[in-house]
Amino acid sequence: MKALVRWGATLGLVGSTLLGTVFVGNAPVLALSEQQIKEKLDSVPVYVITNEKGLPLSRPLPEAQNGQKPGGSVTGVYLSRQEAQAFINELRNAKGKDPKMEQMVKSLQVTALPLGVIYEQLQQSKNQPNRLVFAFKPVEQEIKGAMDLLRQSGQKVEQFKSVPIFAVRFAPDQGYVPIKLNSDKEQLIPLFLSKQDAQGLLNQVKPKFPKADIQVIDVDGVIKTLQDKNDDWLKQVVLVPSQESREYIKTLPGNNAPKTPAANGNNSRPAAPKK
Repeated sequence: MKALVRWGATLGLVGSTLLGTVFVGNAPVLALSEQQIKEKLDSVPVYVITNEKGLPLSRPLPEAQNGQKPGGSVTGVYLSRQEAQAFINELRNAKGKDPKMEQMVKSLQVTALPLGVIYEQLQQSKNQPNRLVFAFKPVEQEIKGAMDLLRQSGQKVEQFKSVPIFAVRFAPDQGYVPIKLNSDKEQLIPLFLSKQDAQGLLNQVKPKFPKADIQVIDVDGVIKTLQDKNDDWLKQVVLVPSQESREYIKTLPGNNAPKTPAANGNNSRPAAPKK
């Protein structure tokens, strides 16, 4: 629950990110620890379906090819609260359920968790035979947006198997676009869960950097880079939730996030690039 309340502080950062000023330059920072990785992931809410006891709805993993049961189970992790609720509604509207199933379905609810909590569970249970496996359910619209961008860049893709992340670059052969918040001197590199949000930053950059584009990566690649690389700029990375999730964060109890440029719309101005 503490992590949920911390989203309030994160929201102040996220709102500013969307209308923050584009800033070129790098500041010296330190490499990331495991705790710092978790804290970055905590800025993104994900949604699981739970019963009245708070336990996630899960199913046994399929048998391996040799016929042996792996012993674990799998649960869905949604990037959209609305899509998680839609799945519950589908189960409730299904015909021919037995009375026990009928009662179980009535108790289902959508529970929000920080992505960092899922990451922490995966790290702690990765060598356990009876572990709970998390199957991510990306937003269909973002999957389509990611595949469209990949095809526009000349890649042949039939499906996207992970959660897409959108990053804005100065050019295909140059670095990511950092931003500088008006209220802070810290430079940040936003990685968006929404193509629309990335497009908003790209529109700000394009007039001065015509070759700027959106790169499609995935959440697995982001996490692996944060784990394996020792590059200073990774400290600047911030994950930006979708608009739907940002609106949900505002409703959380104890959320006293300050007003941001996204809400005010009048305290953002372009910054001159550093030479």
